Amino acid sequence: MQYNFNEIEAKWQKYWAENQTFKAENDSNKEKFYVLDMFPYPSGAGLHVGHPLGYIASDIYARYKRHKGFNVLHPQGYDSFGLPAEQYAIQTGQHPAVTTAANIKTYRRQLDQLGFSFDWSREVRTSSPEYYKWTQWIFIQIFNSWYNKDTDKAEDIESLISIFNTNGNATVNAVCDDAIEFFSADDWKAFSAIKKQEILLKYRLTYLADTEVNWCPALGTVLANDEIVNGVSERGGHPVIRKKMTQWSMRISAYAQRLLDGLSKIDWPQPLKDSQTNWIGRSEGASVTFHTIPSSAVEKSFPIEVFTTRPDTIFGVSFMTLAPEHELVSKITTAEQRADVENYIQATAKRSERDRMADVKTITGAFTGAYAEHPFTKEPVPVWIGDYVLAGYGTGAVMSVPCGDQRDYDFAKHFNIPIPNIFEGVDISEEAYADKDKTVIANSDFLNGLPYKKAVKRAIFELEKLGQGEGKINYRLRDAVFSRQRYWGEPFPVYYVGGMPQMIEAEHLPIKLPEVEKYLPTETGEPPLGNATEWAWDAVTNKIVHNSEINNTSVFPLELNTMPGWAGSSQYFNRYMDPHNSEEIFSQKAINYWQDVDLYIGGSEHATGHLLYSRFWQKFMFDKGLVPKDEFAKKLINQGMITGTSAFVHFVTARFENEKQFFIAINKSDLNDIDAVIKKWRNTDPVNSKAFKYGALISTHVDVSLVNASDELDVEGFKKWRSDFEDAIFIRNLDDVFKVAREVEKMSKSKYNVVNPDAICEEYGADSLRLYEMFLGPLEQSKPWNTAGITGTHSFLKKLWRQFHTGENASFMVSEDEPSKDSWKTLHKTIKKVEEDIENFSFNTSVSTFMICVNELSAQKCVSRQILEPLAILVSPYAPHIAEELWHKLGHSTSIATVPFPKFEGKYLVESSKEYPISFNGKMKFTMELALDLSKDEIEAAVMANEKTQQQLQGREPKKVIVVPGKIVNIVG
Repeated sequence: MQYNFNEIEAKWQKYWAENQTFKAENDSNKEKFYVLDMFPYPSGAGLHVGHPLGYIASDIYARYKRHKGFNVLHPQGYDSFGLPAEQYAIQTGQHPAVTTAANIKTYRRQLDQLGFSFDWSREVRTSSPEYYKWTQWIFIQIFNSWYNKDTDKAEDIESLISIFNTNGNATVNAVCDDAIEFFSADDWKAFSAIKKQEILLKYRLTYLADTEVNWCPALGTVLANDEIVNGVSERGGHPVIRKKMTQWSMRISAYAQRLLDGLSKIDWPQPLKDSQTNWIGRSEGASVTFHTIPSSAVEKSFPIEVFTTRPDTIFGVSFMTLAPEHELVSKITTAEQRADVENYIQATAKRSERDRMADVKTITGAFTGAYAEHPFTKEPVPVWIGDYVLAGYGTGAVMSVPCGDQRDYDFAKHFNIPIPNIFEGVDISEEAYADKDKTVIANSDFLNGLPYKKAVKRAIFELEKLGQGEGKINYRLRDAVFSRQRYWGEPFPVYYVGGMPQMIEAEHLPIKLPEVEKYLPTETGEPPLGNATEWAWDAVTNKIVHNSEINNTSVFPLELNTMPGWAGSSQYFNRYMDPHNSEEIFSQKAINYWQDVDLYIGGSEHATGHLLYSRFWQKFMFDKGLVPKDEFAKKLINQGMITGTSAFVHFVTARFENEKQFFIAINKSDLNDIDAVIKKWRNTDPVNSKAFKYGALISTHVDVSLVNASDELDVEGFKKWRSDFEDAIFIRNLDDVFKVAREVEKMSKSKYNVVNPDAICEEYGADSLRLYEMFLGPLEQSKPWNTAGITGTHSFLKKLWRQFHTGENASFMVSEDEPSKDSWKTLHKTIKKVEEDIENFSFNTSVSTFMICVNELSAQKCVSRQILEPLAILVSPYAPHIAEELWHKLGHSTSIATVPFPKFEGKYLVESSKEYPISFNGKMKFTMELALDLSKDEIEAAVMANEKTQQQLQGREPKKVIVVPGKIVNIVG
């Protein structure tokens, strides 16, 4: 019987689906184990072979844990809102829901054919109203909460209102906006309803504010920093500018310290923890207030707050620098400088924050014409703007100390700003002050001669005496913008009364996405939901009604923005625990059983996006008593990347005199001497003798499907694929073939180097693919794909199959006979190694172990059930289809999926005998198998009694017999 993998895999995939083999129970006596993958965005391209790497690893572990007796939750779903589907809708007019559903169908088929043990009964889709109802619900909970610094957690907004009614806000210790005016209880009670709502918005954990955002005009939406690459949008490569917009924001900054502290409690990769630590960016120092000096141009004085980790350097301040977007810039700029400042602001708006942070060489800026008074010397300090200062980081203003900071020094030298060198000869870097004996020389009676740390404290003390500063802990982490000007996203459950946001009651959720004719912003610049004709809220009937009914007394406009991509992915892991609950986000029974994710596998690129935002939402939900853990995943593994081998055609643009330009493609072997190759080509045809010019060598990607294993290009196929090369000249080699150049890159549709798993499964089977991806190398490392290599794992599976099938007809055959001790040894060393490998996520070495095991059993001609049955179980997590088939052939009627994992027994690895080399006068003549527990005398007696010994001695008595127990026997004649 042949190994018909296509038939076997289809059979067991159908069985698993019909029998819901991997369905997890929320009520089980078994210990729980929750294995989670970062759920995919279902793109139109489907999966390539790089995508399943993490899924295979998580599936092996999930299957292993089932064998170990756990109730395993291994769910899957789709992050199905997002910009790509919307862009496709804009281009084709097809509704994003239609393309998303088609893409999901493709993904589901591909995931099923790879044999993953997902509990599909728990599938979620972020674009489903049944799912985003609860995303909207969480938004409402966050809106109705504030962060109490005294209790260090989020609390209901009603408790804050109660404090206002009793004491006003003077004693409230909250995370809130900076511009808070103090009021008494009587003041609060006298405020209008609108005024009260405006004040509460300054305290709420999600709030409306004018925010500097990354605006992409071409896409008509705001982009997060991680959606921008090299100053343009990751999707489409469109320009991005900085722009102020009224946006919803999440006060994630309230959780900055808890997000830092929580990293010590979770088993996540250290590089990822470092990324989050740096992104949160905790620093200790002082808040210092400078006041602008009134002048004939700007009569009013304005406070400028800066944060510095080095308040002891304040006497070195030569100028101040504000972010171009700082709110004071327009107020303090003089008439003479206004044109320069506005031109500079306009130019800066075209650079993303990421570009500005990365560019440390380019020095740009503009003088506002304003001056601020130094807190101590009372000297005027010029106020500049520069794009190396960011509005959202710290206060958006810095006190510049060029005699102690290289960046400030370069700025001052560039603009000829005087530099008083009060720190001459002194290294004032923090590294230099690691030695506590170092002292500060700072042109000040109260700072001179003090050790660094004391100088910092003294500077803060003196600033507090002046009322112009205080000690402060600052975080780089900024509040997260939570609005997108898109159609295909979660609608906000918000309507507006008198310009103030009101939450729709939870019992009326979900607020479903309306139909629109166009997916672009409106002609007046409103988001795409501005195109909806039925997008108004009737507060009496609690229904969405036609816009024409808006009267601002009972019917009000709804929010036009939608939520960002990370909204739906910030709590999906909790929803999986009880995904079909329509009454609550999940039952307490479900959350108390599953608790949290035990193993999470996904990409490191989400370190400061999804993974940070999810931790924030989890901590909020913990504060509200909704979840039992404030960290959602105990262990996280970042799988490496499977890279593709890209193919390139190198060419030059060429032109004969007065004729149109064309391409000349250069063969791979000729790239080192292009001039000679082109000269030779020209000599082959008299027509080519005309005046001729050609440009520098450039390259373009080639679809790898047009290239064979020998790097030979299907030239005609390439010309059909790239019509711009239809008339190109391809200079071939002596064998009349054209070879492309190769390079290992990220596997990507844009690089045309993707390998479709469908074709691999068709030719070699899913089990071969699963084993091969694990065999490529350690899970966390990147590794190159080479389709030719899969033949190795495929050959192994055929050999495994033959181990259970013998004879001319390859009939299934197992024996009930007792195995040999060698077979027992082979089995148990395999059990030991595979279990250790899975527990350590060293899946690549397990595959090697299987190969060694089958080779040894084959050599031993082992067909014993006692060996082959546990072998099938060992292989099952890695190659589940063949394992199920073999298990069935072994006579079992139920799935192998939950059969107990074989137990390692060390006794089978303990050697009970030794094969002794028997030597005569130092030369080995034969070997003898002897028990290891024999004494010297017993060993000697056994050897001397052996026929071969007597043949060697031929009746002679030996002079002596040397016995080293466990090693050798040497008979000296």
